[in-house]
Amino acid sequence: MIDPERTAGTDEIVAWLDDLLQTSSTPDYGGALNGLQVQHAGPVHRIAATVDASLRSVELAVEAGANLLIVHHGLFWAGAQPIRDTMHTKLKLLLDHDIAVYSSHLPLDRHATHGNNVLLARELGLTPAATWHPYKGVPIGVVTECDLPTAALAARARSFASAHGHHAVVTPYAAARRSRRVAICSGGGASSDSLREALSIGADTLIVGEGPHHTAVDAEESGLVIIYAGHYATETLGVQALARAVGEQWMLPWSFLPAPTGL
Repeated sequence: MIDPERTAGTDEIVAWLDDLLQTSSTPDYGGALNGLQVQHAGPVHRIAATVDASLRSVELAVEAGANLLIVHHGLFWAGAQPIRDTMHTKLKLLLDHDIAVYSSHLPLDRHATHGNNVLLARELGLTPAATWHPYKGVPIGVVTECDLPTAALAARARSFASAHGHHAVVTPYAAARRSRRVAICSGGGASSDSLREALSIGADTLIVGEGPHHTAVDAEESGLVIIYAGHYATETLGVQALARAVGEQWMLPWSFLPAPTGL
């Protein structure tokens, strides 16, 4: 039960999240900075979750009265950078309103319970059966077994994407085609490497957030169907699951801050 008067220590929550997500042992892209990115005086009294640590999201967190913001795409990606312009504005808002920022990228994508990929599978009525698409030896995506008309699966993905401000795109397929082995990798999951790997594990359908133009051509030529369900849309689920889990663990209120990009 949520207690509106309850607070929790930031260090305790961060340690719990780091352990849950295996933050220190999960490899990520060089520019990613997982974990607590901005500290605050605390304690935590309200949590907000959003996909991007954008200026719009920070402003929404201020409006929501949250003082812990959980994000998938954090503030820092390119190493050391000057604190000026929009970055200065965001950090000043965060510090002025005592908002901490916790970011989780690939650790959240791959999590077996709260991860973007496992939750996207379930959102589309699919049951994860295996993992795939390793990054530095650690699998990020999930594979599902089913027997569905591809048109029905595409319709589910379109409905999901539409609810998050995106129009899903699907590569061409025959009207009678069925999807039986579906590989899922949220965000920018379509690439030459992921297409080759999807085919090598026997997938006939690949669900991603987005990918470069050539992946649609390559998929059609190889017999694979790709459903591009939106980078933003496919990564809304994990941050909500994390915020909900923290809220339940410490009986704290939480909310999701939608800030769709249309991509």
